[in-house]
Amino acid sequence: MVRSTRRAALVTVALVGMALVASLSRPAAQTNLPAEKFRAFAVNMSGVGRSGSGTVDIVIERWSSEAEREQLIKVFMDKGPEKLLDALQDTKRVGYIRAPQTLGWDLRFARQIEGEDGGRQVIIITDRPINFQEARASARTMDYPFTVIDMRLDKDGNGQGKASVATKITLNKKTNTVELENYATQPVMLTKISRFK
Repeated sequence: MVRSTRRAALVTVALVGMALVASLSRPAAQTNLPAEKFRAFAVNMSGVGRSGSGTVDIVIERWSSEAEREQLIKVFMDKGPEKLLDALQDTKRVGYIRAPQTLGWDLRFARQIEGEDGGRQVIIITDRPINFQEARASARTMDYPFTVIDMRLDKDGNGQGKASVATKITLNKKTNTVELENYATQPVMLTKISRFK
């Protein structure tokens, strides 16, 4: 029973493929975009980390460059997800995420894809915080080191999204697709996303 609740279905996720492997529809000038701050109401039903709900701030200080994206793709394709984690941790931070009255956690990759309706999709990929107890126990969750955030915003910067907090990123070489396997049974839901100054 416990195993079945922790086992998540393997899902082919277009957002990671779009961010890392596939060509972005408008890849140019990501680094020239202004920094942005978002506030969202997060509901953590994932079973990973603290449960509950509350606001989180997601601050993008800079957008990942095309060179950074290409380097991560190369590492992932040539050396696999373990080396992708190392390469991601070695990149210059792009921003941070934090709840009120807590320290922030560095974000490592942020890109956006413009929509036809004036909206956009913001994709963030980073390593996830791992506490001392988890590392010491070599828990099964150590195999799920990534956090992937997918925000869907309208032209005014409002919207909703999801955060996969404990995720494994793999490449299915038969189908040439990027797949996410989530340790959690459900993602963290991000609602009422809005920009703030």
